Amino acid sequence: MKNSQFYSLLAGLCVLLTLASCGKDDTPETEEKVYRISDSLMVDGRVRTFLVNLPPNYFESDQFSLVIAMHGGGGSGTQFETSSGLSTKANSAKFIVVYPDGVESPGALKARTWNAGGCCAFAAETNINDVRFLSQLIDALIAKYKINPKKVYATGHSNGGMMSYRLACEIGGKIAAIAPNACTMVVQQPCNPARPMPILHMHSALDQNVPYQGGIGTNGPSDHYNPPLDSVFAVWSSKNSCAVTAQVLVNDSKYKYTRWSSCSVGSEIRYYLTTDGGHAWPGGLPGSFMGDMPSANINANDLLWEFFQQFTLP
Repeated sequence: MKNSQFYSLLAGLCVLLTLASCGKDDTPETEEKVYRISDSLMVDGRVRTFLVNLPPNYFESDQFSLVIAMHGGGGSGTQFETSSGLSTKANSAKFIVVYPDGVESPGALKARTWNAGGCCAFAAETNINDVRFLSQLIDALIAKYKINPKKVYATGHSNGGMMSYRLACEIGGKIAAIAPNACTMVVQQPCNPARPMPILHMHSALDQNVPYQGGIGTNGPSDHYNPPLDSVFAVWSSKNSCAVTAQVLVNDSKYKYTRWSSCSVGSEIRYYLTTDGGHAWPGGLPGSFMGDMPSANINANDLLWEFFQQFTLP
């Protein structure tokens, strides 16, 4: 091959390679789709952390519901995600769930708790403003993600469930419904909700940490008084102006289901008291290696999502 032919062939190859390269550069890179995000907010000089789980259709749709899921005392957002299995439900039902972290104590155990009023531990003792944190968290998530602000809900286990009740009392204008589990209401100030609050409460009759009849728990480190659930429902039945009160719809070997209905603006109260399980998330896993076995008679994730879908903020 003559030199002139060789150089012509080489020049042609270079042109082809250049065109191919230009074609790649002109194609925009696909943005990575992230579905689990660990994030934080600065509130009252503290870094407050949380985990967000987006459903698999997040980038193709919008107007998502948001469920705020709060761990129990001594737990964490990631722990509660695992023990509740709520992200699995959120992915299949296609809603967003956020797992915020309570404030960590300075002690050796570094236990995280929520200031729900009369409970619990470090957060309550130092008067951490968890209502402000969670209110700002709602605002931040609505601003950042494709959330319908009329479809924000709160749930939680134990101390996290107590925090749900406090949110209902203090920022009910931002929350469409709550679904607490294995807890009671321990607010220290009069509860003056901005609006009637739909409530789904789940509990085990065998729960010794937070007895449904009230009193101080006999299992675990609990040392605070737990108001009986009958008094809690009486308060909310009055706040919600329920015409039909404490109507027992099911009372069998698995659970007792009581409902307060014909309440203001369509709200209602539902109460499931199971005969099995203990201080745990129904249908989930024990919260720790020493935790109680969950109820198998009801599934908290299924119940709360079916309940939440019936309510939106005005």
